[in-house]
Amino acid sequence: MERVAIRRDIQYHQTQTGPLTLDIYQPAASADSGPAPVVLFVSGLPDVGVSNPLGCLFKEVEMFVSLARLVASSGMAAVTYSTRHPVDDIERVIDYLDTNAGALNVDVGRLGLWAVSAHVPIALRTMMSRPRTFHAAVLSNGLTLDGEGTAIAEVFRNYGLVNPCAGRTVDDLPTQVPLFLTRSGRDEIPGLNEALDRFCAAAITRNLPVTLVNHPTAPHCFELNADDAVSRTTIVQMLAFMRSHLSAPAGSPTRG
Repeated sequence: MERVAIRRDIQYHQTQTGPLTLDIYQPAASADSGPAPVVLFVSGLPDVGVSNPLGCLFKEVEMFVSLARLVASSGMAAVTYSTRHPVDDIERVIDYLDTNAGALNVDVGRLGLWAVSAHVPIALRTMMSRPRTFHAAVLSNGLTLDGEGTAIAEVFRNYGLVNPCAGRTVDDLPTQVPLFLTRSGRDEIPGLNEALDRFCAAAITRNLPVTLVNHPTAPHCFELNADDAVSRTTIVQMLAFMRSHLSAPAGSPTRG
């Protein structure tokens, strides 16, 4: 992880109040290495309003930094980014990576999404809006879709946020994107696991390519809060899943 090359604060969009930037973590360079597949870490909440309590942008939070380093040390490029309008900005990041793939030495034809917790709904919405863009997605301890319940809407309402997947169902998801889902059995967020359980059942009923790992004793965000063998094994599985699905040749699936 210490040998990972990091290019920080690359401007991907200019707003009236200043630039939005991304960081790219790249595998240690080798003479024969070509463009690396890309894992995009989703920022599903606006940095404005959360930077004060956190003391930094989401892309600077140590969990994002450590996971991005880990992905890059596993042979894939990792991208984190700042955001003001999550729904629009993730689209801008993807377009920027596509346009500048050569200069960045990345293969956007092999693109995966990685999202945790409240960032997951933006990942789901983006897969719906770009159904043939992604090779895989890792969704960890995520807020998903309400379906017949209201728990997810209540979480967003309690934090004064708009639910980006309001009214959406599993039927709106692309059928060809493999999903890796993690579940913490002792998740403290009210209604999260109930919604996640319904999401998984609906995905299986629809015969979507879903992998689920349940950590029965872990709290929310097991990557941070459960330093045990099951957590470490699950993280290894997440990396292996993404690496496996991003190893396909560029150009498939078709971008859209």
